[in-house]
Amino acid sequence: MVARFGPSGPWLGLRPWRWVAGISLGLCMGTKWSGAMFLVAFGVLSVLWDMSARRAAGFPAYIWGGVVKDGMYAFVAMVGTAALTYLVSWTGWFRSTQGYDRYWASDNPADGPWTWVPGSLRSWWHYQVEMYQVSRSINSPHDYQTTPWVWLIQGRPTSFFYEGPKRGEWGCEVEVCSRAITSLGTPTIWWAGALMVPVLVYMWLLARDWRAGALVAGYAGGYLPWFLLTDRTIYSFYAVAFEVFTVLSIVYGMGLLLGRRGARGWRPRWPWYVIGGYVVATILIAGFFYPIWTAQVIPQSDWQLRMWFPSWI
Repeated sequence: MVARFGPSGPWLGLRPWRWVAGISLGLCMGTKWSGAMFLVAFGVLSVLWDMSARRAAGFPAYIWGGVVKDGMYAFVAMVGTAALTYLVSWTGWFRSTQGYDRYWASDNPADGPWTWVPGSLRSWWHYQVEMYQVSRSINSPHDYQTTPWVWLIQGRPTSFFYEGPKRGEWGCEVEVCSRAITSLGTPTIWWAGALMVPVLVYMWLLARDWRAGALVAGYAGGYLPWFLLTDRTIYSFYAVAFEVFTVLSIVYGMGLLLGRRGARGWRPRWPWYVIGGYVVATILIAGFFYPIWTAQVIPQSDWQLRMWFPSWI
């Protein structure tokens, strides 16, 4: 193999899954800019996977091969495709005659080397810059702002709405009731997901499980960048962007408890009981918190029962 392809190994081809990933992440960015962080995380992860494959195949220069033969192409395939997809997602704005800043370029003619750029693209770029500047300027103190350190444990959920109707108002049948919409995640999901993070890191780095690596990349892309933006006013509900990886990490943990499919010999039944009990408990707790997710009118004492910690109020 080394004699045929050299110490770094062969080029691995078009890898169409990278193009599909780029399209998907471009659509993600078109929904919310934080999708760009997932693009970085999964792009780097895909190159690490290729390095690992080259190393397993016995190529000594697997790092060089991964960077040059995989990394450069991965950048073009994923970042280029994502950027084009993001641009296409603005088709409605380009076709509009009343979109915000749609004709900014008409009032601000280009000079110098930028005269060749179409006015619509210059207006679009100006809009992107304005959005970035506005997002960076959001730094006013707020009662429910948090740091990312408490997101995984739902340390400070955001209260979107709260009213305290009295008897006879909104169907309240006691002296004082509560109506609330609180962005509190189901504790059994988020707390279990937080416990799984070190397990994922261990299984990826030491047990070489690529599935754990994919989940770590999901956490890294959706969670870690917010530690660089603590000067902004940020809230715990931003964690919804990586909630899917929280759930998948729990599913992964369930798989570890059950063991490999098709394993021979006697297998204990207790993992099934643990998993079943966890699922049932999660459903019951979700039902318990449902009233404060949907502004149901409940006695204030019942609302207080759901505020397990002072930081939740």
